[in-house]
Order: sequence, then structure tokens, then C-alpha cells
Amino acid sequence: MSIARIRKNDVVVAIAGEYAGQTGKVLRVDPGRGQVLVEGLNVMKKSVRRSKTSPDGGFVDRPMPMGLSKVMPYDPDRKKGVRIARVRGADKLARRIKGSGKMLD
Repeated sequence: MSIARIRKNDVVVAIAGEYAGQTGKVLRVDPGRGQVLVEGLNVMKKSVRRSKTSPDGGFVDRPMPMGLSKVMPYDPDRKKGVRIARVRGADKLARRIKGSGKMLD
């Protein structure tokens, strides 16, 4: 996988698939498999057994991993997905939006 342009707690927009155009918060990133878990996107039904934590059991909605290539960082000011450039800051690399120059980190 290339550079880490998406990190945990980022807001992203889906650019392909069933959820194209919808936004959500990143819950987990798996760079080795090239997948990302986004809150509210790629939601599937999961059956749950009865237990102390869920006494009724039944079906619950769970977000499933989707490909990193299907999401882009979202800029709320421009209301669209944006591309990211990595720039060297004072002591570390930071992420900058290519179109507006606004820093993400």
C-alpha cells in the first residue's frame, strides 16, 4: 500500500459502490489488507446469539470493511472529497489538502 492518506477518526466520503457520495467517520484502518472500517457505510446484518450483553439476540447492523481505494478524505468546507499531499512540518510529516492548502493534522 502507498502512503497513509486516511487515518482513524478522519471523515471520509465513499467514491464508489453502493454508498457512493455518503460520508462517515473512520473507525479502523488495516493498511496491510488495504481496508477501512467506516461508521454508517457498508452496513450488513449480523445475527447475534442471546447472551448477557444482548438478552434478546436477533439481528444487528454492523459496518463491514471496504477498500481504501473506495474512500477519499472529506473537506466539509468544500463539501467534497479531496486529495492529500504530505508536507514536512516542524518535526514530522503532516497532511495538507491539495486544492485549498488547509492542513488536516
